[in-house]
Amino acid sequence: MNAGELRRLHYDWPLWAREDQLAPGAAQGGGDWTTWLMLGGRGAGKTRAGAEWVRSIAEAPREACQQPPRIALIGETFADARNVMVEGVSGLLAVHPPEMRPLFEATKQRVTWPNGAVAQLFSAEDPEALRGPQFDAAWADELAKWRRPQDTWDMLQFGLRLGERPRQVVTTTPRPVPLIKALLADETCAVTRVATAANAINLAPRFLEAIVGKYRGTRLGRQELMAELLEDRPDALWPRALIEKARVNETPDLRRIVVAVDPPVTSGGKADACGIVVAGVSADGLGFVLKDRTVQGLSPAGWAKAALAAYHNGDADCIVAEVNQGGELVEAVLRQVDRSVPVRSVRASRGKFVRAEPVAALYEQGRVFHVGSLAELEDEMSDFGPDGLSGGRSPDRVDALVWALTALMLQGGAEPRVRGL
Repeated sequence: MNAGELRRLHYDWPLWAREDQLAPGAAQGGGDWTTWLMLGGRGAGKTRAGAEWVRSIAEAPREACQQPPRIALIGETFADARNVMVEGVSGLLAVHPPEMRPLFEATKQRVTWPNGAVAQLFSAEDPEALRGPQFDAAWADELAKWRRPQDTWDMLQFGLRLGERPRQVVTTTPRPVPLIKALLADETCAVTRVATAANAINLAPRFLEAIVGKYRGTRLGRQELMAELLEDRPDALWPRALIEKARVNETPDLRRIVVAVDPPVTSGGKADACGIVVAGVSADGLGFVLKDRTVQGLSPAGWAKAALAAYHNGDADCIVAEVNQGGELVEAVLRQVDRSVPVRSVRASRGKFVRAEPVAALYEQGRVFHVGSLAELEDEMSDFGPDGLSGGRSPDRVDALVWALTALMLQGGAEPRVRGL
């Protein structure tokens, strides 16, 4: 076998793919579905499956009278669409043989194949950008994490109107958001579930040992590794329905905005995350959770820079920082990066659940709203009970949320206390 034949075999996806990475009914000519929902664990091969499906659409034989297909690529953000779906190790450029590789024009957010097929990149943060264009097919990645899932999905459906049979594939780690539940109930949606272990041969042994071993059997592991769609735990302080009821797409003018920081004790890959949440309060006393900027594994200087970036980008009035673990060091680290920032130090005198209960009551009273989707924060909230999070993880995002809303709504509006300037 010569080099050319070996290369053709290397890029022959149906030869190498697992059955769960091929579109349902592919062997029988396509199957009777409009949406293919692939729910997969971390590292299960979702991205490769999505990219290869798009490649098959772009390169499919067509009649002389048929126009080249137009395809939509929707990521959580433009950066995700580019870095994962197009230029990633399993993205569109990587799955093509060099001589058939499409051209990616970053400035135009466009991928063009030699045969004239075109794919356009979109961000789920901007559903209005999908108003107007029309497509034969679409690939939506990590839909469960989209900031405005329903709005973006609706606009995409109006644009799928070219060709004899417009179709779309969704590749995502499952979360119990309303849109995922709606797709699972849709008779035109084919569903594939893939656990991380199915792709073990392509994963680093250390990942399997350190991550899969650590989280196997936990609630987080069942969702992120086993691709299970988990509902609320029965004793969750914030049921999903309560969070969904509190969702809005925009805010009124805000009287105050704070960035709350729940710093970790240590740094590195095994350290707890540094919870960073941005929230504001309106003139009529309603709270709005704006951003979750939590970071993982950074040094003190690293998480301080992330917190200060959230402060400046969010036009905040002050930073609210928990100092139980680091004492004055927490404020000192922030001031080493920016001496001008107003910092309000707070110290916990009660347990996490007790501190969180008054904030949960604000949600129950209809006084707090989430702006868009804050998927990872909301996952923690719906998994937070009297004994903390499932599996014993630290609720860093929830802690930051509680500090922010406590300062804004339960302690007189978080007037900044500037010291040491």
